[in-house]
Amino acid sequence: MVQDGEDLSDGRLVLLHDPAGHDAWKGAFRLVTLVRAELEPEMAADPLLPEVCWSWLTGAFQARGLVHGEASGTVTRASSHHFGGLSARRPASQIEIRASWTPQEGPGGAPDTAGHLTAWSDLLARIAGLPPVAATDASVVSLPQRRGPRPHG
Repeated sequence: MVQDGEDLSDGRLVLLHDPAGHDAWKGAFRLVTLVRAELEPEMAADPLLPEVCWSWLTGAFQARGLVHGEASGTVTRASSHHFGGLSARRPASQIEIRASWTPQEGPGGAPDTAGHLTAWSDLLARIAGLPPVAATDASVVSLPQRRGPRPHG
């Protein structure tokens, strides 16, 4: 998520599909995500931070009225302190959520992928310290352009 040219959070959301279904998923579809953001050191030290971050994921489903099952994942916080040639860098803290869940399949057999994408966008906003996407904006989700190496032209 980018605001005023600054990367506040980033992540990936992958939709898996096994037409035969998968016992561990308890369904034919599975959503898998990784989201992360930089944190202020004071926030990273909060002992309740992992539980709060996980509640942002589950709360995003509830706020959008999405039924899901088999949610699992981890919330990891990391702090980096730099030494030697890197000592000029400020200490940095990061939070990362890795999660997967089975979206409920609709009458046609497919899940509400747009709804889950919107809930995921809410999570990306929350971890960035921004408010969730307004419910009236649920049909339009703006995602930043892909970061990383660009092809040389």
